[in-house]
Order: sequence, then structure tokens, then C-alpha cells
Amino acid sequence: MTAQTPRDLSAFIAGLPKAELHVHHVGSASPRIVSTLAERHPGTVPSDPEELKDFFAFRDFAHFIEVYLTVVDLVRTPEDIELLTYEIAREMSTGQNVHYAELTCTPYTSVIRGIPIEAYTEALEEARRRAERDFGIVLRWIYDIPGESGIPAADATIGYALEHRTDALVGFGLGGPEIGVPRPQFKPHFDKARAAGLRSVPHAGETTGPETVWDAVRLLGAERIGHGTSSVQDPELLAHLAETGISLEVCPSSNIATRAVESLAVHPLRAFRDAGVKFSINSDDPPMFGTTLNREYEIAADLLELDKSGVVDLARAAVDASFAPDLVKVELIKEIAKHATL
Repeated sequence: MTAQTPRDLSAFIAGLPKAELHVHHVGSASPRIVSTLAERHPGTVPSDPEELKDFFAFRDFAHFIEVYLTVVDLVRTPEDIELLTYEIAREMSTGQNVHYAELTCTPYTSVIRGIPIEAYTEALEEARRRAERDFGIVLRWIYDIPGESGIPAADATIGYALEHRTDALVGFGLGGPEIGVPRPQFKPHFDKARAAGLRSVPHAGETTGPETVWDAVRLLGAERIGHGTSSVQDPELLAHLAETGISLEVCPSSNIATRAVESLAVHPLRAFRDAGVKFSINSDDPPMFGTTLNREYEIAADLLELDKSGVVDLARAAVDASFAPDLVKVELIKEIAKHATL
């Protein structure tokens, strides 16, 4: 096999067709997008992209929350929702060669700020249609409960999902802080979502121990786990994940930034691979953590000592773990295979 330099592999990754399964709607707003929103709603943050780059430079988790809430407060109208969604799709497609993405959306935070769920839904759908037409990217939605807002948010979110569902809504999730937000309280909401055919994709085991992952699996019927980093602490859990094929959505840079993992040197990705646990590589809130999906693939390739063939396997694993329509999966696997011959 011909030796590959890091530059060779980076170029290969940049051109690799990909699926992104764990990426947040508001958390994907780049300084460019925030600048446009700030021009629409002046007075809250600077609209100059260079100033915003400094504001976005990650300092700590508290700063991440500050940036995130700043963007949330700039998304005030259905037109803002459509702009945000369409421009995220543009950047994923043209910058990362993402062909399919499941975007985690939190409609509750928009509805309580005055955007009716009907208008929210239509804005997402219009952006999705335009993005597929203009960029060829296929978008699907996961509606997640902001866990810190408790049962009222959960009741509202399952209502949005069931009463205003579109064909593009494929999953039901749970985000926000884990500490102080026990997973069992949301079992009735996930039961309703699953009964309606939505797939269960809660966050778990990011800032809490493996018991949170067990709760997500046993009580919420998780088919994929957002992060799941602490699963490595429980060999029985690793064996269960491997046996059942429940895939972890791994976001290395996010794990370091949020202190879920101390450093890349001790990241559990290798342990997941060695235990036979399925996983996909994702970017979470990429501009806010100073990363891209391409960069996350580079990190994973380094951690797992992968060559081009191994990176191709990562891309295939994401497609396999996705909730994409069968025809989309088949086409994307073909495109990945074609790139593998380059």
C-alpha cells in the first residue's frame, strides 16, 4: 500500500460523500449566517463577520452556552428559520460534501419565542425543498426535547411531532444537560413517538455515567445514542450495544470542548471499535466548537490509525446507521464507493 501523507488523507476526506447524523440546527449557525441574522435584528450582536469569528472562538462550556443562546435569540421569525436552515444546508453541502443530514431541531425554543409551530414547520420544509433542489442535499429532521425545560417542553414537543408531522420528520430526541434531568421521566413521550413510527435518538452518557445510557436503551427504546461516551466504563453495556447494533453518534471535538472527555489521547473511540460497537462520526455544533465534519473524520482517522479504506468504512457506517430512505442509502453508498477508487 502506498504511504499516505496527512495532506493526502485530508484531501480524500474533503471529497468523500458523507452523511451527518448528529448535528444541531441552531448550533450549526456559522459566523456568516449569524452576521446575516444580526443585520436583520440589529443591536444584539455585531454583524461584522470578523468580529463574530472572535466571539465564536471557543473558550469554555459557559461561553458555548452564551453563543448558542445568542443565536437562538436572533431566530425570531419563520423567515429566520428558513434562512438558517437553507444556509446550513449550503455550508454542509458545499463545504463538507454532506449528501444526507439528519438535523436535530428544537421547535420548543422557537415556539415559546412566538413562532407558531405551523409556521416553524413550513419554514423548515421550504428550506429543505430549496436545499435539495439547489445543492442536492437530502435533509431529514429529528425533533428533540430540551431536557432542562422539563415535562412541559416534552409534552409540547411530542405534540408538535405528532400533530404537525411531515414525511421529513424521522426521529425523536432528547438534548440539553444530562445532570439533574433523569431520562425515565420522558418514557411516555418516547413511547408515543415510537408508536407513531419515529425513531428514538436521545442524548445519553455524555456528562453522566453509563446508567444514563442504560436508561436511554431500556426505557426510551434508543436506536442510536447521542454521544454515549461513558459507555466505555461498563463492559456489560458495551457488549449489549455491540450485540444489539445500537450505534453511537460520536463527536470527538465536542467531547473535548464540553469536558465529557479529558483529551483526544483518552477518547473512547478506539475502545468502541475494539468492542465491536457501531458508531458514526459527527460534528454536533461545528462552528461553536471550531470544527467541521471533515475535521472530525480526520481526528477519527488519527485516533483509529485509518487509511483511505478505513475512512470509507466510516462514511459507510454513517449511512448504515441513518434513517435515510432506502433509495437514498443505495445512491450514497454508490457515491462513496466511486470516491473510494480515486
